Amino acid sequence: MLKGSGGTKEDITDAGVPCVRYGDIYTTHGLFIETARSHVSLDRSRDYTRLAYGDVLFAASGEKLEEIGKSAVNLMKGSACCGGDLILLRPHETNSSRFLGYACDSTTSILQKASMGRGTTVKHIYPDELRNLVLFMPPFGERAAIADFLDREVAKIDALVAEQERLIELLKEKRQAVISHAVTKGLNPNAPMKDSGIEWLGQIPAHWTLTKANAVTTFLTSGPRGWSERVGDSGALFIQSGDLNDSLGVEFGSANRVLVGSDAEAARTRLQDGDVVVCITGAKTGNVAVCVVVPEESYVNQHVCLLRPSPAMNPVFFAASLKSSSGQTYFDLAQYGLKQGLSLQNVKDAPTLVPPRAEQDAIVESIARWSRDFDALELAAGTSIGLMAERRAALISAAVTGQIDVRPESQRTAA
Repeated sequence: MLKGSGGTKEDITDAGVPCVRYGDIYTTHGLFIETARSHVSLDRSRDYTRLAYGDVLFAASGEKLEEIGKSAVNLMKGSACCGGDLILLRPHETNSSRFLGYACDSTTSILQKASMGRGTTVKHIYPDELRNLVLFMPPFGERAAIADFLDREVAKIDALVAEQERLIELLKEKRQAVISHAVTKGLNPNAPMKDSGIEWLGQIPAHWTLTKANAVTTFLTSGPRGWSERVGDSGALFIQSGDLNDSLGVEFGSANRVLVGSDAEAARTRLQDGDVVVCITGAKTGNVAVCVVVPEESYVNQHVCLLRPSPAMNPVFFAASLKSSSGQTYFDLAQYGLKQGLSLQNVKDAPTLVPPRAEQDAIVESIARWSRDFDALELAAGTSIGLMAERRAALISAAVTGQIDVRPESQRTAA
């Protein structure tokens, strides 16, 4: 057992020697590594640890104790290597590789590895500790039978999980389509329509007004610069782009905190009930949320735009309109080409539909009702996934610890 070594992310190329990196264990591979996501040049690969078929790779660090030492077995038959922050176990023989893939990351092994983890913010595990990992090793001939059994049964469970995951994606798409239709076409299918004059928006109810976001807000700004050094464990909530969820909400409970002074920046960027926020830079650019109720003193950071709707706008309707398919199309077009992110002017110019306030309120009530229905369906699918994951883990642990006899009937009778 040894610690892997390697270079940096700058070594990654589109082709070359397949290379397993520390992060790939968590994000790309399951129990087995059959193809590599990353490659390094032949010349740079000489500075990396060479892999052999059947090697077991353990992640040497992680954020949670239950994740520490997550493992995967290398099943690539050609030349390959691995980078640093990985621990490599090379078995005496390779015929038990698939069995080890299941055994080293079974619930029994996960609990052992968690007890070996060290550290506070980042957890670490070391080769000297992993050498004490206890595995139940059945007779040589039974290992392949156990692996074959688990291959079949785990594949069935994984297929069912994939179906539920696809269902959740379809529900999300349906939710977006239903809400987008409501905030751009209204609830009355027989309402007279007119051309919006915008190709990707199409027709809109004849009695609705089309304007820009700036015309229906009393205040619009972005967060302060230079506050990053004030972020810590105390102070007011500091809302960042990652705190905007995908359901028009803000995750106040998991937000960072920031020490706030009494300057004009603080007064300008403090959130109020009913404010709408838009992510203007980063991977979530264009994401929208509404602060229906701000639970405590909160501020936005520089990557978030704050919009304060006028009394003519229902904040939830306003946010749903910006989050709709047409609103997202506008934000995508505003970033077309080499331009990354949205400027405040882009947000100000966002096409905004304004129905009568009473109609907005009715649409928001319908959105709430639909959302409850979709939430219930997604929760049911998520619960099924969780139960199947538990079943999968229990099945693997039972098989690799001998609690399930997978031998042919003739062998069981003879025993």
